[in-house]
Amino acid sequence: MVDVDAALVGRVQCGDQKAFEMLVVKYQRRIERLIARMVRDVDLVEDIAQETFIRAYRALPNFRGESAFYTWLYRIAVNTAKKAMIGLKRDPLLTESAMALASEEEDGNSRVENELSDGETPESVLASRQIAQTVNAAIESLSEDLRQAITLREIEGLSYEEISEMMNCPIGTVRSRIFRAREAIATRLRPLLDTRQGERW
Repeated sequence: MVDVDAALVGRVQCGDQKAFEMLVVKYQRRIERLIARMVRDVDLVEDIAQETFIRAYRALPNFRGESAFYTWLYRIAVNTAKKAMIGLKRDPLLTESAMALASEEEDGNSRVENELSDGETPESVLASRQIAQTVNAAIESLSEDLRQAITLREIEGLSYEEISEMMNCPIGTVRSRIFRAREAIATRLRPLLDTRQGERW
């Protein structure tokens, strides 16, 4: 199987700027969604993403392909976002508004909140919204390591091996962080779920 990213990187390293533009097109939305989950200010997302790609372009001559291109780009994005937040004296933090923006962009369109689909009642919509808000609040309150691990697993859908490589820690540590994050979220959710027709977490 041909590694398209590696081929494009090779072309960039040989001076083909169009090849880099193809990599930007391929990963821009994904990088923006990642950054949106790290920063409070949605207006900064595009600027940080642009800075990420500028840094990646400058660093590409030294890219040796020891990790997947996206893993390498992901690390640059995280570091760029952290640096931007430190510069603004803010903490990188997952926010509900950023989550909503990311999920709406992923879906391609946002359903009007008041529009009920088949089988939905105002009560079930309210309960779902409460659960979503509780999950977001629980994730917000996690330490940065736990928040990053659970986001990569549950939102990005990455494997434990990929997360281990991206976070630069052993798989056992990744599993432990994800377990602790899930426990913290479950603790917040239990009161809500216990009151809903006897459902248990």
